[in-house]
Amino acid sequence: MQTLIEHARTFHAKITDKQQEFAQLAHGQQPQVLFISCSDSGVIPSLFRGARPGDLFEVRSAGNIVPPCRPQAACAVAGSIEFAVQVLQVPDIVVCGHSHCGAVQGLLREQSVQTMPLVRRWLTWAGYRARTDEPWLTRGLGEEATEQHVLTQLDHLRTYPFIARRLASGRLRPHAWYYTVETGEVLACAPGSRVFKSL
Repeated sequence: MQTLIEHARTFHAKITDKQQEFAQLAHGQQPQVLFISCSDSGVIPSLFRGARPGDLFEVRSAGNIVPPCRPQAACAVAGSIEFAVQVLQVPDIVVCGHSHCGAVQGLLREQSVQTMPLVRRWLTWAGYRARTDEPWLTRGLGEEATEQHVLTQLDHLRTYPFIARRLASGRLRPHAWYYTVETGEVLACAPGSRVFKSL
C-alpha cells in the first residue's frame, strides 16, 4: 500500500508536462470505447490497449459479467453501460475475458465458490455453463470456456433495448476479446463469427 500512496503523492508532479491534456478531461469525456473487463488485478485494459486518459470508459466486474436486461433491478454494471451508450454515445463496446479467470473457474467448478454466497449469486448472472461433455473440460480449464463466456456476455448486451436499437442502426459495434495474461496476446472474434483469432 505504501508504494501506491507514494505514487499518488507525486503523481501531480509527474504530469506537469501534460497539464493541458488532463485539464480538458475536467470539461467532459468522449471515450472511444466502452471496455467491459474482469476485476482481476492482472488485467489492465489501458496497459494492453495503449489507452490514454479519456480513451476508455471502463466497467470492471468479477468475470466481466453483463447481466441480462432487468428493467426493475438496480445494477451498477447495467447502469454504467446505459450511461456510456445513452449519454457518452460510445461507438464501440468491447467485452474482454482473460486467461485463468477465477469467475470462469467458479462457473465450471461450483465447489470452488461454495463458501462465497455473494460470488455464487453474482455468477448466476453469467448465463454460461459449460456442458460436461465439452472437450476442454477433459484438458482442464482452457481458453475456450472463457471465450464462450465472453460471447454469452455479448448476447446479454443485446437484450438491452437501447443497445439493440443502436446495433440495428449501425451506430454501435460490439467486440469480443480474450486477453492472455501470461503472454500479453489479445485474441478477437470477428463479427458474425464465434471463433477467436489473433488480433
